[in-house]
Amino acid sequence: MEEVQKDLEQLQKNQAESLKKAVEYLAETIRKDGVIHVFGAGHSHLLSEEVFYRSGGLVPVNPLLEESLMLHEGAVQASRNERKHHYIRDFLEQHSLETGDALIVISTSGRNPVPIDAAEYGKEKGLTVVAITSIDYSKSQPSRHESGKRLYESVDMVLDNLCRKGDALLTHPNVPEPYAATSTVIGAVILQTVFAGVIEHLAENGEKPPVFLSGNVDGADEHNQHLVEKYKERIPLLK
Repeated sequence: MEEVQKDLEQLQKNQAESLKKAVEYLAETIRKDGVIHVFGAGHSHLLSEEVFYRSGGLVPVNPLLEESLMLHEGAVQASRNERKHHYIRDFLEQHSLETGDALIVISTSGRNPVPIDAAEYGKEKGLTVVAITSIDYSKSQPSRHESGKRLYESVDMVLDNLCRKGDALLTHPNVPEPYAATSTVIGAVILQTVFAGVIEHLAENGEKPPVFLSGNVDGADEHNQHLVEKYKERIPLLK
């Protein structure tokens, strides 16, 4: 907890401008009735679910969940799939990624072909593409992508989750491997901070942010259904 708190303080101190810029990008997307798509493979996919259909969260969020890149159908094979070039393109073409939308791609190492291909696909389609990644981790390893690029080199803007090489924070003299991953907790804070900023930015500019109420609060169903109707054609998992 102490070490994570240090990272959060560094995030707040050194990335204030990047966070503000991300808020402005994503607020503009919402203002123009666009959708924020969120993609990650492996454990990174957890963060796309973190901000989807969430109490107090933005409605127009589309998690891009490719099950062959998640862990429940075979973790070793999912990791192999993430290293395949052009693997993600057919999946992305089944989704409504449109000019004016935004795409958040999450990969802590930022070296594998799938997240880089996803970012490049988003840019081809005219989306603003934001990465959540670790710049230090990425720089410590060669890219596995055919272009030689890492994720942070393939997007419009970067939010650095500050993870160490290997996404492990702690060491112990009696344990040869580093341990305790931080990418999920720091990534969740980044996303919730930016999305809160988007909501406040829209409200302060006289617009009504599309925000879900908890389905376990009386009266929420009607409020939420009205918002779902607006976006369900663009976000398949809202149906």
